[in-house]
Amino acid sequence: MGISAKDVNELRKKTGSGMMDCKKALEESNGDMQGAIDFLRKKGQKIAAKRGDRDAKEGLVVAKTTEDGSKGVLVCLNCETDFVAKNEDFGKLANTIATIASNNSPSNVDDLLGLSFDGNGISIGDKITEQTGVIGEKIEISGFELIEAVQVVAYNHPGNQIATIVGLNADAEDEGRQVAMQVAAMNPIALDKDSVSEEIVAREIEVGKELAIQEGKPAEMAEKIAMGRLNKFFKESTLLNQAFIRDNKKTVQQFLKETSPDLSVTDFKRISLSI
Repeated sequence: MGISAKDVNELRKKTGSGMMDCKKALEESNGDMQGAIDFLRKKGQKIAAKRGDRDAKEGLVVAKTTEDGSKGVLVCLNCETDFVAKNEDFGKLANTIATIASNNSPSNVDDLLGLSFDGNGISIGDKITEQTGVIGEKIEISGFELIEAVQVVAYNHPGNQIATIVGLNADAEDEGRQVAMQVAAMNPIALDKDSVSEEIVAREIEVGKELAIQEGKPAEMAEKIAMGRLNKFFKESTLLNQAFIRDNKKTVQQFLKETSPDLSVTDFKRISLSI
């Protein structure tokens, strides 16, 4: 049967596939639109299987919040090359997935992949498989984070290689954005010293003692020196105790208290493609 240019164009808009691929898919399905979409998805599955062992280290990280600011998500969508990561369609795909995630609050990546992409029976996982066939590269979601709070602020660093979300116990969007930028720049490991795991604390003490001994300090002083180094570690590596990047004479906690005595960060998340 003859395949009309209108049908080819409609399929192209639905899937993002090239004109020739759309024409072939419609020919293979005898002009049936859903059959053509399934044909293209199967093509994507074949390509995904062939490229399953490839490294997908490029991509985009997108931070989004709901309209009321009570929820925020981070989604990291990976591909194989920087060329694809900078493609407009890839960017739209990453942002659409992040929007769906913010509106549905999945608990993990698997749940996110199972969410409906377009309301027509195609899941996010199906869409990623389909786009693998369109683009010809391995595509995957490698990271997902969710925060719920009175106010969640999202920050996308230019280039979308790093993104952060910060939860606050009160409405303070401007202050939250500054803290979100702090998280992006300084990569804290925890909210405060009480949030640092016992495993990390023990490791830092052990390393501190070993360094003191290597520096020739008496063994009986090593513990005290290690504790001093641990306190420095807390100041440098926990968000509320870090020097505020916009005024290093105060900590992040002091910056928040100057805005409101009760204002504080309840949680934060950060995803980076390189770190």
